[in-house]
Amino acid sequence: MEIFLIVLFLLALIALSNMINRLVFFIPVPLIQIALGMIVAGIPFGFDIPLSPELFFVLFVAPLLFNDGKRVPRDELWNMRAPILLLALGLVFATMLVGGHVIHWMIPSIPMPAAYALAAILSPTDAVSVSAISGRIKLPKDIMRLLEGEALMNDASGLVAFKFAIAAMVTGSFSLAEATVSFVLISVGGLICGAAAAFLIIWFRVFLRRFGIEDITMHMLIQILTPFAIFLIAEELHLSGVLAVVAGGIVHAIERDRSESLTMKLQFVSAGTWSVILFILNGLVFVILGLQIPSVLAAIFENNAFNNGQVLSYIVVISLTLIVLRFLWVYLFSALERNKEKKSPRFKSAVLTSLSGVRGAITLAGAFSIPLYLDDGSLFPERSLIIFLSAGVILFTLIVASFILPLIPMEKSPKLEGQKSQEDRLKHAKIQIMNAAVRAIKDHIQEDNKAAALTVIADYRRQLLHIRTEGASTKEGADFRKMTKKLHLLALDAERQAVEKLFERGEISPTAVRRIQFQLKQTELLLTNRLKYAAVLTILVLRKVIRKLMGSKKEEMSEKDIKVLREIKKQAAEAAAAAIEKIMDNSNKSAALTVVSHYHEMIERLNSGMQGRKKSHKADLDVKGIHIMAIQTERDEIQSLYEKGEITYGMANKLRLFSNFREASAFEEEEIG
Repeated sequence: MEIFLIVLFLLALIALSNMINRLVFFIPVPLIQIALGMIVAGIPFGFDIPLSPELFFVLFVAPLLFNDGKRVPRDELWNMRAPILLLALGLVFATMLVGGHVIHWMIPSIPMPAAYALAAILSPTDAVSVSAISGRIKLPKDIMRLLEGEALMNDASGLVAFKFAIAAMVTGSFSLAEATVSFVLISVGGLICGAAAAFLIIWFRVFLRRFGIEDITMHMLIQILTPFAIFLIAEELHLSGVLAVVAGGIVHAIERDRSESLTMKLQFVSAGTWSVILFILNGLVFVILGLQIPSVLAAIFENNAFNNGQVLSYIVVISLTLIVLRFLWVYLFSALERNKEKKSPRFKSAVLTSLSGVRGAITLAGAFSIPLYLDDGSLFPERSLIIFLSAGVILFTLIVASFILPLIPMEKSPKLEGQKSQEDRLKHAKIQIMNAAVRAIKDHIQEDNKAAALTVIADYRRQLLHIRTEGASTKEGADFRKMTKKLHLLALDAERQAVEKLFERGEISPTAVRRIQFQLKQTELLLTNRLKYAAVLTILVLRKVIRKLMGSKKEEMSEKDIKVLREIKKQAAEAAAAAIEKIMDNSNKSAALTVVSHYHEMIERLNSGMQGRKKSHKADLDVKGIHIMAIQTERDEIQSLYEKGEITYGMANKLRLFSNFREASAFEEEEIG
């Protein structure tokens, strides 16, 4: 039961990390997941999951690399075989030699074989981490393919080199010739074993279909078990399980492309099932990594034998050594290749490739696999420090890739090249995200919400018409959002003052004042501090849940109360529009007209409502729910456009502000509709 609860809790952390990422989108999900894992492991009633390297590789590495093998374009991988092998083999061994000497020189207490082992386990980049940053940072296509191919291959070379270095440390003996032969046998044997096992599994599935066994669930189960079976078979034969699952994934991709016997339903089920599995596994990798870090930190920070500042400087020096060595390796190879074509080497590409060399949980799993004792019975020297340095380098490289890479200008998307200015691109993107919201609303129209859906769609169409007809001046476009936000906040102040005057004259009750002031405060938070708004909204939802659990019901407003609130809101809106019109001049005319138009439209709606177009409480909730769904669709579309490279990071932020402003406007209108 305890294991079941822990698994459920870990899945909840993955869901929570994605919700947090929606609010603080500038922090990548992997870092949020690591932080949540560290928080859970650090609290007194938290739990700790010991990292079993063998289980980790079977449970996480096998299916993730198998999927990467199926997904990576084989033609592009083959065309880039030379640079991939230079990184996956040459750079791994160069890192082991150079990094090992640097580590031993800087920390003499770590013997040379152990230093080689640490450098070896730090040499491979992590396919899971590379995939995580690629979803947020739009790297050039050739660099992304190079990183993916490298991550598929260098795990095996790094792990084999690590095992030989550990064996030399434990036994005190090492043979270069034996190590070379073993490496070739383990690597090539792993590829052959994985391909052969994949062919056998494919043959078995075809055999079942020939006998009329087309059960989708059973075939899907075989697919899920395939990477685990391939990995375990290879490891049992003392071959590289990592390369075996990569080869198995490639063979399955070839079979998928050539075979016509697969039913369309199985392909759909397979795609959906694997997307859920990979989403969970990717999240669990980083959460479990976060769970390990507090114990690793405690082993060093609580040990008087280590100077905390000094060990942190070790992490920085080792990480920078890895980045610089990677840059020199890539740049020199690029110089040699492009010299043949009489072209200058690409400095920027080398920088991007070197900063994208993210280490991940595979490195930490390898470090945890270091034995506690040597053959002579003595403790393995500086084992805790080696694990600490491994965790530190993982975090350092992930943070560098997440926060420095977005600052480097990337290649412009061909889809954006034909557009004249950033303002035009923003205008085009606004139309795209709003059209996506309209499509989502249409997909959710039912008989009981049709009227509310059509109301929201009409509102979107009015705003789309305004966007399509507004001027495209670059200077005005740059200042427009800032000025609109400023004037909207001034309008909110004017509303507050109008409500306070009505209260002072005794025309409205304290309850009405509190309700409208709360609504105005919520609108202001949406415009200025979305994170704080989300926190307040969460508290309100919790209060509502507690109220329902306790059996107490919220007092419903009567039609008379709603009519009074509408009248108050109308007068406040008139005051706000008048206040903005009073300060309108040539410098803020465009933004002022937008805000005034918003209030005039609100007044018209309030007048219509008070003249007999009565909306039920359920209809109000329908409109609000559809607005929330539409705004979330906008945010999803913004993220999708950014990941496809159709908008830049800065444009994505401006579009999110645009959606926040419209959400604030919708909230303000619907609160007292």
